[in-house]
Amino acid sequence: MNYLTQTYCQILLKKLLLIFVLSLSGCATYPDFIPSSGPLREQVEDAKDSANKLGIRLIDVSDTVTRQIIASQQQNTFADLWDGKTPNNFIAKPGDVVEVSIWEAPPAMLFSSGTAAASVTTVGATSSITVLPTQMVNEQGYITIPFAGLISVVNKSPNQIEKDIALHLKGKANQPQILVRITQNNSANVTVVGDVNTSIRMPLTPHGERLLDALAAAGGVKDPINKMTLQLTRGDVVRSLPLDTVIHDPRQNILLQSGDVVTSLFQSNFVTVLGATGTNSEMNFEAQGISLAQALARSGGLNDARADARGIFIFRFESLGALLGANTQVTTTSEGRVPVIYHIDLKDPAIFFVAQSFPMKNKDVMYVSNASGAEFQKFLNILVSTAYPIANVINTIK
Repeated sequence: MNYLTQTYCQILLKKLLLIFVLSLSGCATYPDFIPSSGPLREQVEDAKDSANKLGIRLIDVSDTVTRQIIASQQQNTFADLWDGKTPNNFIAKPGDVVEVSIWEAPPAMLFSSGTAAASVTTVGATSSITVLPTQMVNEQGYITIPFAGLISVVNKSPNQIEKDIALHLKGKANQPQILVRITQNNSANVTVVGDVNTSIRMPLTPHGERLLDALAAAGGVKDPINKMTLQLTRGDVVRSLPLDTVIHDPRQNILLQSGDVVTSLFQSNFVTVLGATGTNSEMNFEAQGISLAQALARSGGLNDARADARGIFIFRFESLGALLGANTQVTTTSEGRVPVIYHIDLKDPAIFFVAQSFPMKNKDVMYVSNASGAEFQKFLNILVSTAYPIANVINTIK
């Protein structure tokens, strides 16, 4: 190769190297051309305007924000939703079986040993007791009493029924005294299903059964308590709480009402961990929940070589009640949720205290962005790995 040709090749290769370096410089300006596990912190923050158009809110995590989220969760507890008034479960309803006993002072005018299909007992010389055959309250809410006819008993307590029967027998029986017992409660029941040892239909009594009573009657739960969630269905309302919360907060162990359905659920909550952490995975956590600090620790913490401590983000579909200033116009999903990105800056020491209280929720996505320096290091690696072969070619030509 003559001198002119050699010189020309050297100049051409140097120009190609310069063009390649300049093109890679453009790559450093636009990191999406460099392999990456996700956006940089600046890219997430710069997307705020476009995110607002999509209804996504970017919120910096603070003590005030955390307190608002915790307060919104407390508003959905059993105790807050349903008051602690004692329900009147022990009343007669269609399907219940009722037993009526009648005392009549002597001389017995209506109820005596001749009363058909009744058990009559004479107590000394003073009175006789007539125990009528048990009967089921019919669909219209009535039972039948001899000489009194149909008696409406629906939604009445045994004491109220006694007074009604005595009133109907007044002037017919001799000083009648009435005793009414609901011998078979077929209407005031609670259904307990799910991950319990025995699914049951538990009758309620005047004692007033509570959530944990129903769970105990079903033989308890099959799995560890900290993995279980209790779901209570009352009418059209459904609410859930961790079993651990119900046990440790007596206010949540509310009185049950007729028709309640208690479902014990083994609920595997999870957070998806992505980005510059020790481990990228789907991380399961207990039913009672974990804090942001716990989630970071369980994921292996931040990767020293890659992580941007200012760029931790939680992606969540949040409830309106958890947002400060929720009265402003926001875009919600079909389920009434607001897409929110919570931003955490671990360069601020105060955030470590907040992180111990900030609650993680089921199906959250926790993302730790790469530091700009880590992206620049990738650029240098590409530059060096590409420049060396070109430089070797130039040296060979020389």
